[in-house]
Amino acid sequence: MDLFELGISELRALLEKREISSVNIVESICKRIDRVENNIKAYITVTKEHALHMAEHADKEMKNDITKPLLGIPVAVKDNICTKDILTTCASKILSNYIPPYESTVTARMLKDGYILIGKANLDEFAMGSSTEHSSFFATRNPWNTDRIPGGSSGGAAAAVAANECIAALGSDTGGSIRLPAALCGVVGMKPTYGRVSRYGLVAFASSLDQIGPITKNVNDAAILLNSIAGKDTMDATSAPMDVPDFTAVIGEDIKGIKVGIPKEYFIKGMDPEITVAVQQAIKQLETLGAVPVDVSLPHTEYAIAAYYVLALSEASSNLARYDGVKYGFRAEAEELMDMYLKSRSEGFGQEVKRRIMIGTYALSSGYYDAYYKKAQQVRTLIKDDFENVFKTVDIIATPTAPTPAFRLGEKIADPLQMYLTDIFTLSVNLAGVPGISVPCGFTSDKLPIGLQLIGRHFDEETILKVAHAFEQSTEWHRRNPNL
Repeated sequence: MDLFELGISELRALLEKREISSVNIVESICKRIDRVENNIKAYITVTKEHALHMAEHADKEMKNDITKPLLGIPVAVKDNICTKDILTTCASKILSNYIPPYESTVTARMLKDGYILIGKANLDEFAMGSSTEHSSFFATRNPWNTDRIPGGSSGGAAAAVAANECIAALGSDTGGSIRLPAALCGVVGMKPTYGRVSRYGLVAFASSLDQIGPITKNVNDAAILLNSIAGKDTMDATSAPMDVPDFTAVIGEDIKGIKVGIPKEYFIKGMDPEITVAVQQAIKQLETLGAVPVDVSLPHTEYAIAAYYVLALSEASSNLARYDGVKYGFRAEAEELMDMYLKSRSEGFGQEVKRRIMIGTYALSSGYYDAYYKKAQQVRTLIKDDFENVFKTVDIIATPTAPTPAFRLGEKIADPLQMYLTDIFTLSVNLAGVPGISVPCGFTSDKLPIGLQLIGRHFDEETILKVAHAFEQSTEWHRRNPNL
């Protein structure tokens, strides 16, 4: 087995035995990128020389200290997370030349733990999309079928993990942007509780919804990565002052007696029937492991998409006002100041971003604020209350991650509503601020991955990690690799 096929814990074991070096791992990953990247297009920037330099430093450090949990491990970072002195574009023309002068909190914490940056992963521009077709540079392709989308917006990160072009990755999740591509690419993706992980250095889309999380080859690796990035940060007022447990401590624990809520609103008409069957079989598998399924209801789920898109796009409209051609990023040539503003934004932003800014600006405009934004906030409260009520009787909730498998490139690009519906099972989790994880639970007849979503209480990532790991280890889905 090649080194690029292994996970964090497997490589750590080999490093500790001195059977391999970090340089060996990075060289293996670089060769893999050279071999498959032209077909996948997972990366906007590949940092090979930087990674090899970091690997050499890691190998020197290992001679004296190998306790750092990510020492020598190559990780991809979504290109909306700032990395000091390394291009960070958000897949947008307007930031195509932006090199941050500072490090995001999550990458700074991973640096402290010894990680190696292998590259910046492609995404939908400013994380606005569900297919990674809205990148200003190129579309990323699904490693299981390169005619298909990888999901979005963290499609580059998920595709890189699935194609073994990195050992693990960081993504961001505003309405499903980690879990959706993880499901469609057959890997593990986790959105922590809102506030569990600092957003400092994450280029904002919707500040009350955005959350950074891990995309990995297995659940144990997700716990390792979450250990590294979680915790209170004085640079982010929304990060929670909560103690951070060792998330790996629950890995391998028995799940007997855990109550699993099955919400009827997540098994609906229009779903791909193969996904319905796969998720129902996954729930039965949890039952054989000792979990207890319980039928539950989340009655306000049907309003989630409408509420989400009002709130997220309103916040996007506000957050993206800073890209005016003056402070940093792309600036259009113009004789008058107002023309420069207009040209910079109209030429710098892509069509999907402009569509979302316009919708958000409309929702916040005088005379419409109460009708849209205020009403959406009220619906958000009802959705949050739904989850809190259900968690009085169950420990976790199990649902499909996506209603369909990966669709073909270009299939929904001209139909924004159909594209937005892709997030139907994931965005309620962001509105409520609860944690969620997607794990592989099967394949369609076309050999496309299917994901099982597990949702937990606020700041109870441990339970969903425990259940996800128990399910994963009782099946073989996570062991499959795409044929590239």
